Amino acid sequence: MRAGVLAATITITTVVPLLNLAVPETSALHLSDYAVSLLGKILCYAICALAMDLIWGYTGILSLGHGLFFALGGYAMGMYLMRQIGRDGQYRSTLPDFMVFLDWKELPWHWAFSDSFVFQMAMVVLVPGLLALVFGFFAFRSRIKGVYFSIITQALTFAAMLLFFRNETGFGGNNGFTDFKRILELPIATSGMRVALCVISGLVLIGFFVMARAIVTSKYGRVLQAIRDAESRVMFTGYNPLAYKLSIWTLSAVMCGVAGALYVPQVGIINPGEMSPAASIEIAIWTAVGGRATLVGPIVGAFFVNGAKSWFTVAFPEFWLFFLGALFIAVTLFLPDGLVGLLKRRKKETRR
Repeated sequence: MRAGVLAATITITTVVPLLNLAVPETSALHLSDYAVSLLGKILCYAICALAMDLIWGYTGILSLGHGLFFALGGYAMGMYLMRQIGRDGQYRSTLPDFMVFLDWKELPWHWAFSDSFVFQMAMVVLVPGLLALVFGFFAFRSRIKGVYFSIITQALTFAAMLLFFRNETGFGGNNGFTDFKRILELPIATSGMRVALCVISGLVLIGFFVMARAIVTSKYGRVLQAIRDAESRVMFTGYNPLAYKLSIWTLSAVMCGVAGALYVPQVGIINPGEMSPAASIEIAIWTAVGGRATLVGPIVGAFFVNGAKSWFTVAFPEFWLFFLGALFIAVTLFLPDGLVGLLKRRKKETRR
């Protein structure tokens, strides 16, 4: 089953978008720019769901703040894209448009190397990773877990959202970053670039999936699952849960940061709304709907929920939140193993 899902993922994320360039626009098989961007966006969400599965499904740590790491990676990419606008912007200035509007005379110190693609890609990894490392060290060392840890992570992302809403922080305030023109000196609003970004997102997802598979099947992964099931017994056997929990927590945050960086150029905007507690809760919902501790489940959940969201918000926008809440309740009560767990049970019943 895992091999089939992986093969389908490879086909959807790489073959289909690339073939789209060879299919005439008049063909029924041709995907619109909107469809390609939507696929790329969902692939980024799938990376976040996979990251959540590593810490929640396999380690038993429920985070309600992973939207923060996703947004930090997005802001790091957005800073570079804003510098790429240059004098093509509304105000014909080397400063980002929102800084000119606010009458700023020079770039803040944290924008010093933002015109360097390599530096900002390093920030995509380092900023979420370091924040997760510091936060996780103090939280795990204090043995905070369960619902208390979930509440603290939600408070963290909410505090960060309020901070980024402030104009004086230099991150665009309520509007955030938008109106991107180029990436690596190449136009960003072209069909070819959209396909390229979609394919890159798919390849990154596949790479993270292979890495996650190697982790959970290793001795390290078995220790993580033992921590999930009985952390006190793991301590009595001589293992230090702090090191294991902190390492997988930090890796999960970095994965979300990379997803955010891929998300921003495809969607064309990043603002503090991505840090809202609701955004982080949705990541947990994708993982639960697909199936925790399965790796393929979160990917399936991200595609299913966001595909439904795309349809509902157009056809029945007023019912989307009701559907999402009902879906989560139904999964919790009747499908504790998610959609993938349901398929596995049906497969076993068929064999009988």
